[in-house]
Amino acid sequence: MAISYKDSGVDLDSYAEAMARIPALLKRTQSSRVMPLAGGFAGLFRLLGEGRSYKDPVLVSGSDGVGTKVKVAIRARRFDTVGIDLVAMCVNDCLCIGAEPLFFLDYLALPKDDPDLVANLVKGVSDGCVDAGAALLGGETAIMPDLYSPGDLDMAGFCVGVVEKEDLIDGTKIESGDVILGVASDGLHSNGFSLVRKAVFEVANLEIDSHVDELGMSVSEALLTPTKIYAKLVAALLGDEAIKPNVTGIAHITGGGLAENTGRIVPEGLQASIRRCAWETPAIFNWIQGLGEIEREEMFRVFNMGIGLAIVVRSEAASAVKKRIEETGSQCWEIGSITSGKEPGVYAD
Repeated sequence: MAISYKDSGVDLDSYAEAMARIPALLKRTQSSRVMPLAGGFAGLFRLLGEGRSYKDPVLVSGSDGVGTKVKVAIRARRFDTVGIDLVAMCVNDCLCIGAEPLFFLDYLALPKDDPDLVANLVKGVSDGCVDAGAALLGGETAIMPDLYSPGDLDMAGFCVGVVEKEDLIDGTKIESGDVILGVASDGLHSNGFSLVRKAVFEVANLEIDSHVDELGMSVSEALLTPTKIYAKLVAALLGDEAIKPNVTGIAHITGGGLAENTGRIVPEGLQASIRRCAWETPAIFNWIQGLGEIEREEMFRVFNMGIGLAIVVRSEAASAVKKRIEETGSQCWEIGSITSGKEPGVYAD
């Protein structure tokens, strides 16, 4: 008896339907620097164009996923936001080097063809790329019925940016006495969701649509709030010739928490001293901590605790940088300073 690809779990007609929806989502993110390539197997992006010129350009790349946050999206049957998370996790890392995001590629892995699901996921990626100012250049949708169980999915992303070599922000200019500014997160972002899911769904036995009085929203709304993309904020700082020389380091606060991630950019012999009393922890973290009876130190080791980006600046420019950040619509606090020390990142409270 003859068998087909569809018999093994891959429906090429359904796949073609899903792919037919993708070009419009790509096009809305693209500028004239994206070169057309009809029927090609890759994407083309011009480094020059639209008034861009470089003396010694350095390409900056980053890759990430959204972790088990996809399990929450699956439980909620809501897939229009995790694509934003995917873009944010990659783009925000590239911003830490001072790079302008250029283009983005996504990778979706599914157990079966689902045109509506793929369209929702890629729409989120497209929305994130519009916010980041990056072209969605292409991607891959892999149908693997024997690798993923029904209802499962995974996603990964890849960002490429560019920065002039002389403008690289690599932490080497950080000095003792520099000030650390903390820029507000939009909540959990995309880290620690294995612990979040255990606290919310196993320990507290809440449902995905349960209303959370402390937060004024449902569980799904709280947990699926997308990761903030900081591209416009960083561009505003580095595009200001009076501010740019005073920015000596940028850290994206992801898994590992504030002290660890800020400490990654600090030169040997110095440390990032963080004052945890300098900002008010958002309610969602207190809620999760209470549900799981999680120790305070564990919370600060796993989550961003309300600070999504740490920016190290010269002390004399701290007020001006803070004001510029707030002008972009983000909350900002002076949360610490660079001091002498052996541990790269410490909490000073």
